[in-house]
Amino acid sequence: MSVTASSTPLDHAFGGRVDLVIDRAVEEGRIVGAVILVARRGEILYSRAAGLADREAKRPMTPDAIFRLASVTKPVVATAALALVEAGDIGLDDPLAKFIPEFRPKLADGSEPVITIRHLLTHTAGLDYRFRQAADGPYHRADVSDGLDQPGLSMAANLRRIASVPLSCVPGTGWGYSVAMDVLGEAMARATGASLPELVDRLVVQPLGMHDAAFAVRDRSRLATPYADGPGEAIVMGEHHRVPFGDGFISYSPGRVFDPASFASGGTGMNGTAGDVLKLLEALRSGGGPVIRPETAAAMTGDAIPGLETTMPGWGWGLGFSVLRDPLAASTPQTAGTWRWGGVYGHSWFVDPALDLTVVALTNTAIAGMMGAFPDALRDAIYGRQA
Repeated sequence: MSVTASSTPLDHAFGGRVDLVIDRAVEEGRIVGAVILVARRGEILYSRAAGLADREAKRPMTPDAIFRLASVTKPVVATAALALVEAGDIGLDDPLAKFIPEFRPKLADGSEPVITIRHLLTHTAGLDYRFRQAADGPYHRADVSDGLDQPGLSMAANLRRIASVPLSCVPGTGWGYSVAMDVLGEAMARATGASLPELVDRLVVQPLGMHDAAFAVRDRSRLATPYADGPGEAIVMGEHHRVPFGDGFISYSPGRVFDPASFASGGTGMNGTAGDVLKLLEALRSGGGPVIRPETAAAMTGDAIPGLETTMPGWGWGLGFSVLRDPLAASTPQTAGTWRWGGVYGHSWFVDPALDLTVVALTNTAIAGMMGAFPDALRDAIYGRQA
């Protein structure tokens, strides 16, 4: 595809182009259902619920459908963490050991480096995700949970497993997407004496009116059934489901959310609607009010790891999500400074601040809704980029 847009983003025809992308994905069975929101300067210009929330029950997707958010949780928890930084409860350069003294991961040589709150937010702590490793990797051998499976697993047990694996680098010297936000969530809880769900609700969800955003499911009748990529059309997820990813796989247990003994995963544990996500992103885009100050929002949405490379060409990382450095290297029509991420249950979102543009695309289909043909085509349809 050409990197040059053939028309102005959000021109009069963009809605029709978006419709075509969604219709094709649903008709081909790659996506079972989706809720898409496109806003500019806070005004919703496009809103659509497409396909089915439950294919087998023939239940249509609705605008207020609740999704397992997976990593769409991360910007919510990161915002809560920065609110705690503003309140003086935690500091970006505080050592993690101040809050979780028993969590003492070491380097391969046996030395014990200092991990800070900033390292966790920027994924530079030397931690990893199990799904990013080959099927026989150390996180698999230690049975680390990525926060998507193992219903009933406690935070204490998972922290012990994580700490048993050597760090991949000296903290601050390399970037690696990881369970860092789970560890951060526990540090936040220890620092305040409140649970992570309580903190997120008080600091972010309630002030922004994100009515369905929670670590529990507030209305099961609106919860979208999860599906996974199949050899043809998407298949319904089983109780324990593996989806191939890179050299390994992502392990899901959709029922985890219903087990109150499951640890509150700061990286993957929340549920919510597309409207909930839009409220958060719009608050951050417009300066952070009423949850964090403008200077904090600016730090959160800027590149916080200059000099370090991510695994995504052209993209850096802020305090909670990726930040676009070089549109050409990233092969995207988005403007430099755009921030984005997704979630492995099938979600993608981005904010292009230069255009005051916010896009939320939540689907019930993993991995097709998160990366690949569908989110790329959706983005290109919005910007008017042609094949």
